[in-house]
Amino acid sequence: MGTVESPLVVGVDGSDASLTALDWAADEAARHGWPLRIVHASLWERYEGAVPAWTTDRPADQVLAENIVGVAEERAVRRRPGLNVTTDVLAEDPSQGLLREGSEAEALVVGSRGRSGIADLLLGSVSLLVAARAHCPVVVIRGDRQALEARHQRILLGLGDHDVDSPAVRFAFREATVRHAELEVLHVWRRPSHEPVEHPLLTGEATEYEQRASELLDRALDAMVREHPAVRLRRSTAEGPARKVLTQRSAAADLLVVGARRRGGLAGLELGRVAHRVLHHAACPVAVVPRAHGSGGEDPS
Repeated sequence: MGTVESPLVVGVDGSDASLTALDWAADEAARHGWPLRIVHASLWERYEGAVPAWTTDRPADQVLAENIVGVAEERAVRRRPGLNVTTDVLAEDPSQGLLREGSEAEALVVGSRGRSGIADLLLGSVSLLVAARAHCPVVVIRGDRQALEARHQRILLGLGDHDVDSPAVRFAFREATVRHAELEVLHVWRRPSHEPVEHPLLTGEATEYEQRASELLDRALDAMVREHPAVRLRRSTAEGPARKVLTQRSAAADLLVVGARRRGGLAGLELGRVAHRVLHHAACPVAVVPRAHGSGGEDPS
């Protein structure tokens, strides 16, 4: 008996943003040959109560949930004929349902906004919590049509200080491979604010910080370069706040990949400043890839 393939899971709620996420997920599943699992989660049982055994009537919110996944399934199959699609309606909190689904998924895909209006002006609370806490990669779908339709043919990886052969690096190389896209790996560095301008490290055309950044790129990418020699690779370094530089560079990418180290705290702050900023402001879809549990380091500012 063959092994069961892990699915790509997408959360839908009927909003335009979730339908955009569904389209992206269908394309992504087709690229990789993964099954696509479409889920909708809501607490309709809590609000309407369990259905009595003596009646066949279903709560209105349950009917709505089933319609949402039914329409989503039809849309995905029309978009990608032959795609293996399954659906489910989860009678539970949306974020908890998606996190549980992600425990056995290749990745989770969510829209940048939900149906709740004001609270979702920048990034929906469910999307933020899932990106902060999932143990699998989470892709938050945002950006313009060029990025959503993969017209740039470029993946951008924001490399942190502790991303040597990390899950984020492996994820980015895998995406570049299946998309036949260029992979730009960017490490952003900053001088210590207390260092005087006349410091000897700042003399010459290239500083020691730039050299260290280049050396980190080489160390971080060595294994994947040997494993994926056909990937078109661009190594880049830049000085400045990483969250700002990555947001600017995302305008020319189809997907921005960042690593995230899980830590305690309020939802969103668990991610670190870089991941939090790009999830709210990037001009393309953002993949947040968790680092191994217990790995050190914090995203650069």
